[in-house]
Amino acid sequence: MAAIVIASRNEHKVEEIRKLLTGLAVEVLSLKEFPNAPEVEEDGDTFQANALRKARVISRFTGLAALADDSGLEVDCLRGKPGVRSARFAGEHASDAENNKKLLAYLAGVPREHRTAQFRSVIALVSPKGAERLVEGVCRGVIIEEERGSGGFGYDPLFLVPHLGKTFAELSMEEKNKISHRGRALQQVVPIIREWLEQGLL
Repeated sequence: MAAIVIASRNEHKVEEIRKLLTGLAVEVLSLKEFPNAPEVEEDGDTFQANALRKARVISRFTGLAALADDSGLEVDCLRGKPGVRSARFAGEHASDAENNKKLLAYLAGVPREHRTAQFRSVIALVSPKGAERLVEGVCRGVIIEEERGSGGFGYDPLFLVPHLGKTFAELSMEEKNKISHRGRALQQVVPIIREWLEQGLL
């Protein structure tokens, strides 16, 4: 069976991606199966650059197709911050709690109508036979004033989906995958993987 490696050590992210790729005739591996895989520094200025770099490095290292996601939160009144630095907003090794605390501090006193934001996910697919594809998904929402919910990770407890009245952290994985930025990007990945399977690129 063909295989694809998810270029991430974030088990929450790997689990989300695995669920969305269920049903494809492809074995989905994570970097746990490749403990010696190199750490890829995410020093690009865009999600696209970071995702492509990760996928290329891991595909070269494993000899398999690789899927890499770079995603983050873009807050409108902060001119798109934290953006590509979402995971490192409060410092290089910041925890989710520290990042959320810093975001709330930045937005202190900002009224609800000006707390609009979006999660953006860019996914790169790289085949060991040279094919490369990029897809993108976006989910709009609002940053609330205190955390709600116990699911998800990152900024999920602060990101409210208005038409559902719930934060990402209050959604089940199935609900989240239907509407999330990553879910929307991965929905575009599925036909690409099917196409690559037919063309023998995996």
